[in-house]
Amino acid sequence: MRKHQFDLYALVAGGLFTALALLYLVASLNDREVNSRFVLPLALIVLGAGGLGGALVAVSRRGRGGARDDDHTLDG
Repeated sequence: MRKHQFDLYALVAGGLFTALALLYLVASLNDREVNSRFVLPLALIVLGAGGLGGALVAVSRRGRGGARDDDHTLDG
């Protein structure tokens, strides 16, 4: 089996959906309700942060971290 690269976004998304499933499961077992007014915004914030983190990891792997090359200036 071939080793694959670490995917931060997939890890964050999987962890988020697992946590949400456990939250609803525990709430239903204890006859409680989850305030769904906060669930969707928090889910979107976590997915956005995971996407940003995944993009930063991908950029750093490619070596395009935005470092300046002082040998090439706009003045010529």
